[in-house]
Amino acid sequence: MKKKKKRISDDIWSLVRTKYHLSSRQIEMAKKLGMNPKKFGGFVPNKSELWKKPLGQFIESCYYKRFKRQKTESRKNEMKPKVL
Repeated sequence: MKKKKKRISDDIWSLVRTKYHLSSRQIEMAKKLGMNPKKFGGFVPNKSELWKKPLGQFIESCYYKRFKRQKTESRKNEMKPKVL
């Protein structure tokens, strides 16, 4: 049963990748973010929605917003000024 569910989810991701012209890196980012591939249609900009980013850029911006901030905060805590 688990193999069948995994195969179906992989098929959905591969369909989304071809339909919305996403790279494999963007697909991995979306998976890490926990995005639902069935809801990607709502994220795609329409001709009248010029303020929306293309789907690939939207996924990347969400990913960097969530994960880059955590990495920079941990680096700030680790780096202590040296006292001479």
